[in-house]
Amino acid sequence: QVQLVESGGGWVRSGGSLRLSCAASGSIFGISAMGWFRQAPGKQRELVATIVGGDSTNYADSVKGRFTISRDSAKNTVYLQMNRLNVEDTAVYYCNAVLRQSDRDAWHSHWGQGTQVTVSS
Repeated sequence: QVQLVESGGGWVRSGGSLRLSCAASGSIFGISAMGWFRQAPGKQRELVATIVGGDSTNYADSVKGRFTISRDSAKNTVYLQMNRLNVEDTAVYYCNAVLRQSDRDAWHSHWGQGTQVTVSS
């Protein structure tokens, strides 16, 4: 079994900052990529940022220059530092990891339960 547990969500005023964390645990042989997605009410889930390996990152245009994704491979943990938040960033943020549970296993995508981020003006 694999679990992804997010933390760090909450409420913040526009212009403020939050830091999200997501720890993967369980039977994990290797993780190829981790990332953050978000889903606002009435909208589809969208990519926020991903990190492949230790340092290859990709960001949605809407968060470039404001959000930073990082990863601690030793802890199977991914972080999302969110600065200069605005009301459009309000959403449930989901952690994702592409991993395999043995050297014979295929790579599979796993999701966390989500953490709410609310930004007020």
